[in-house]
Amino acid sequence: MEKIKVEICCGTACYLLGAEKLMNIEDMLPEECRGKVEIEARTCLDLCERENLGGAPYVRFNGSEIMDRATPERVISRILELVEGIG
Repeated sequence: MEKIKVEICCGTACYLLGAEKLMNIEDMLPEECRGKVEIEARTCLDLCERENLGGAPYVRFNGSEIMDRATPERVISRILELVEGIG
């Protein structure tokens, strides 16, 4: 199984609006999921201009799926769905 790629935007707006809470997300995952996920902090995903600053912080899953207003709970929930093959 290919690892699930999770990119956390750490641009200024995203960082100030909550991305710092997402930086330790791997430590919050159940042990059995940790080896199945690749988490990467990105300088900027260039979504604030295109999608609206009010949606920050942004997280991108597997290079295409965007989550706005990301919280640790929402990101973990989506990772679990992806690991289980639900979405």
